[in-house]
Amino acid sequence: MSFVRLFAAEGVAITLEEARAPMGLPKRQHIEALGRLPRVADAWREAQGSRMTAADVDRLYQRLMPMNIEAVREHAALVPGAAELAERLRRAGLKVGSTTGYDRATAQIMANLAASQGFIADNLACADDLPQTRPSPMAIYRSLLDLNVWPAAAVVKVDDTVPGLLEGRHAGCWTIAVAVSGNETGLSAQQWAALSAPQREACRQQAAARLTVAQPDAIVDTVADLWPLLEDIDRRLGAGERPPPHPLP
Repeated sequence: MSFVRLFAAEGVAITLEEARAPMGLPKRQHIEALGRLPRVADAWREAQGSRMTAADVDRLYQRLMPMNIEAVREHAALVPGAAELAERLRRAGLKVGSTTGYDRATAQIMANLAASQGFIADNLACADDLPQTRPSPMAIYRSLLDLNVWPAAAVVKVDDTVPGLLEGRHAGCWTIAVAVSGNETGLSAQQWAALSAPQREACRQQAAARLTVAQPDAIVDTVADLWPLLEDIDRRLGAGERPPPHPLP
């Protein structure tokens, strides 16, 4: 993973689990969050002779950007069923927005790769488009403006990270967490298929437990499983229900 390589080049070894912990945050904040982990902070001081500074974060961020672009190109295969779901949503008259913790240069490469496989979002709000994004609702608000959609209670935010889910909760959207095909499991479709049934269930439960911190309205394995939940949310909206409120941090 890019963050593991990034810190290793500074003489600081971090684990894949540590690197994934802040996933979903904008990448600069992700670096800052890693630097605040007690074990990583101690290792940084030992390797660098002082605590991580804002200048260190800036330098690491600049080095991370090309690494992220390389990683995106290597891991851009769509989750099976994602393109078909997007097409089904469009046929139903729904819009598909996208927010991301990546900068626009990286996210645009990702969007182009996704488009070549049949998935095209109607808008894209990136980490460097706004003064602050996840876990704040600002990128969602930008998306609502771009898409001419309201109220937020009629929007479903789907994400595989706690900051991304909180983004939706803070905006007043319904939220659905993705456990199996997302960050918390961290496995490709081929790696997942190679697991035994007990191993899959253990991974599923572990990922779901971590995502539950964000209090999602539902948890699915992959985006291919979304349609029945979207139909249920549509029914609940028609009955006058709204997403449950989320306390401000």
